[in-house]
Amino acid sequence: MYLNVNNSYGAIKISKRVIAKVAAMAAGECYGLVGMVSRLGAPNLTELFRGEQGARGVLVREIEGGIEINLYVVFEFGLRIQTVAENVVERVKYSVELATGVKVKRINVYVESVRL
Repeated sequence: MYLNVNNSYGAIKISKRVIAKVAAMAAGECYGLVGMVSRLGAPNLTELFRGEQGARGVLVREIEGGIEINLYVVFEFGLRIQTVAENVVERVKYSVELATGVKVKRINVYVESVRL
């Protein structure tokens, strides 16, 4: 649930939910991305009860040497999917590393749908 970041002053614990929200906000600023969808296609129970939509469509996992982020996205029709996905990856990686100091080792983009 938490990632530990150690520095010369002590330890910092960062919730994976915070990292997911930063990633979702960064992805949402990218041209061509229409929205994010839950991994299951519909909000899960915790999302419904919390009323949180900020981190929907983002899964953060801790891996050796950093984190892995999975994004489940909907793109705009008529754009080159590869180009939009590359822009999303670059933007999310930069934003998460800048905000948290945690090394992003891998970002996977799963295109769930395309909208007009």
